[in-house]
Amino acid sequence: MRLLWKSFDKMRCLRKRAMLPVLTFLLTSLLFFNLYLDDGYVLEGEKRQLGETIHPSSSDRYMHTFKDLSNFSGSINVTYRYLAGIPLSRKKYLTIGLASVKRKKGSYLLETIKSIFDQSSYEELKEIVVVVHLADFDLVWCENVVQEITRKFAHHIIAGRLLVIQAPEEFYPSLDGLKRNYNDPDDRVRFRSKQNVDYAFLLNFCTNLSHFYMMLEDDVRCSRNFLTALKKVITSREGSYWVMMEFSKLGYIGKLYHSRDLPRLAHFLLMFYQEMPCDWLLIHFRGLLAQKDVIRFKPSLFQHMGYYSSYKGVENKLKDDDFEEDSIDIPDNPPASIYTNINVFENYDATKAYSSIADEYFWGKPPCTGDFFIVIFNKSTKISRIKIVTGTEDRQNDILHHGALEVGQKSVETKQGRQCTSYITLGEFKVGNIEVNGVDHKIGFDIECVRIVVTASQKEWLIIRTISLWTSQPVGQLK
Repeated sequence: MRLLWKSFDKMRCLRKRAMLPVLTFLLTSLLFFNLYLDDGYVLEGEKRQLGETIHPSSSDRYMHTFKDLSNFSGSINVTYRYLAGIPLSRKKYLTIGLASVKRKKGSYLLETIKSIFDQSSYEELKEIVVVVHLADFDLVWCENVVQEITRKFAHHIIAGRLLVIQAPEEFYPSLDGLKRNYNDPDDRVRFRSKQNVDYAFLLNFCTNLSHFYMMLEDDVRCSRNFLTALKKVITSREGSYWVMMEFSKLGYIGKLYHSRDLPRLAHFLLMFYQEMPCDWLLIHFRGLLAQKDVIRFKPSLFQHMGYYSSYKGVENKLKDDDFEEDSIDIPDNPPASIYTNINVFENYDATKAYSSIADEYFWGKPPCTGDFFIVIFNKSTKISRIKIVTGTEDRQNDILHHGALEVGQKSVETKQGRQCTSYITLGEFKVGNIEVNGVDHKIGFDIECVRIVVTASQKEWLIIRTISLWTSQPVGQLK
């Protein structure tokens, strides 16, 4: 155990390249706990109404629950207070979780809730549930906040779209005598350690409410129709493995998970609650579940709007410069296979041109006449719009100087993989870019392939920054 604590003291100095050994060590530690700690304790979350009597649990009972990690998929034994609303029996598409405490300066919770609902259409509202965890131990403050929420959002509470809960103080681990990692002052260590537990209890509650879970902070503004944008991204990633996708580059804002992973994440935050801030722990959790790289999308769908932190009211004016208020123009990019015969430079492979992950693109060596880059859909699709951008701001000459855009049908299996046998040319690239609207009105078939063809050799290398496709039909829903 002494080695575990020493390793955490050194983590702040580790560079990004040293993450793999740290993650391996953490995984070994988790396996150690799994193998050697007592088991047999059933973890079933009890959820009671506010009006019911809450019997304090002893610290022994809590620590037994906390240490029993033999079943990471089990829920944590917490008796929640329902302050407003009750869960509906029907599973929603997305749960949005917020944890909030009393601030010394400023209060943004009501604005955040309002933004979530105001920026969602009526159809989108049917697919979301917002859970607010009032995590402050000041019960008078909690009661006042609940009254404000109930007054302003009564119709959402009645419709089952908004729940307000609290995990009682007696379920929290000790917040005294915590380790001062990174030479943080005692009050800072206490704040971030409690915050980890706040989030753990929130995640634990939300496990079975929906298929996906989005973590926000309580001082956030949302882009318009953010759920539709999320669905497009999730659909485009169908069949690929991911643990956490990020829709903001700030803090614990806009982090998306499969709901099935929430119990493990809740246990993980509890296990290491006093070691480091939650956004650092998230990096390790993602790595332990074998997602090596960050998956972050642009534009960001959520913006930090607070001016004062919940920690001592210190000034915090951080803004996400990738945020866009209107996210409805995000492409659909249906699931597809990507091929090219252009020589790829290092790890800038073909799939990165079709991804909306921030700062990813295809980069290849100088192409020759007849070289191609092809997108083959998993199933034929109606496409309404195609937009392709080559080159980057710092490499403006690495564009496609001479090329054509084609769409195809009648795919067949070949030695080189699936190929379409019939193509129609939609247009020529101009200054490295092309955009075609009304594609579905210009051709008489559902598209199976989109192909870029090099029409003249060039000396410059080629960057395909983005391939963006919009479908004619609504984005499918994952169930």
